[in-house]
Amino acid sequence: MGAYVPADLDEALAVEQRIVSAAWPSLGVGVVTGWAALRWLGAKYLDEDTVHLVVPRTSYRAQPGISYSAERLADAETVVLDGLAVTGPLRSVTFAARFAADLAAAVKVLDRAAAADLVSLDEVRRSTTATLAGAVGVGQLREALGLAVENSWSPTETEMRLLWRGLGLVEVRCNTPIFDLAGRHLGTPDLFAPAVGMIGEYDGSEHLDGARRASDIRREGAFRRAGLEYVEMVAADRRDPRDFLARTTDALSRVDRSRWRWTLEAPPWWRRTETVAQRRALTSRDRQRLLGWQR
Repeated sequence: MGAYVPADLDEALAVEQRIVSAAWPSLGVGVVTGWAALRWLGAKYLDEDTVHLVVPRTSYRAQPGISYSAERLADAETVVLDGLAVTGPLRSVTFAARFAADLAAAVKVLDRAAAADLVSLDEVRRSTTATLAGAVGVGQLREALGLAVENSWSPTETEMRLLWRGLGLVEVRCNTPIFDLAGRHLGTPDLFAPAVGMIGEYDGSEHLDGARRASDIRREGAFRRAGLEYVEMVAADRRDPRDFLARTTDALSRVDRSRWRWTLEAPPWWRRTETVAQRRALTSRDRQRLLGWQR
């Protein structure tokens, strides 16, 4: 059966086309799993060099960009979406975390799947206990579950959070709203370490826009007036995080709890969306109103 890729393929669909192209040789037999299945199911910011497929036998040989697994797969663990057979969210995320290159990569994929509301971390824990005892890579999966969160909006936030953990900042929340003592919303930062009143933000290129930059500066001022310390991460820090860690350490030395004028207690009218359960409980209208901008 002949097949071709259009010459004018939209660049935005390049990763999806690569997934389809990898699945084509085993069409009708192989099932896409891991990061590629999660992306096909709606998780954002997932893109790796190799697409993984589950096949019922080992006669397929790995080739550049494609890897085959002969792990047993129940019919109930497969879904067909837009004509492509993929493993369901739980099977996909546990596979991806078990075979991730390292612990940080495993945490990232768990974060991405939860942020898309494909799985909750409790669902992954229960599935791991029930079906994966002794499976290859399950130790890494369990360790990653202890570090993952359900409200990380980007891989960069995961990277920052793990860097802070290396400094001893164990309780770090992602995208949690902070209020002043009168109940006014100060902002929802990328990272917040409540035990020390420390905020972390990643400033990508989109933050350089004039209006966005002005908004960021006003928000930083509001945080600082509430007694919070504030540390930014930029693209260069991802390549070499030493200066970011040094700036964080400097900020920790300036923590002054006597100046704190903030709370995490939301006013009665605030609708929380920080967990998978909270987001799944939203109506379609509220989901679009509260989360549409980030989806």
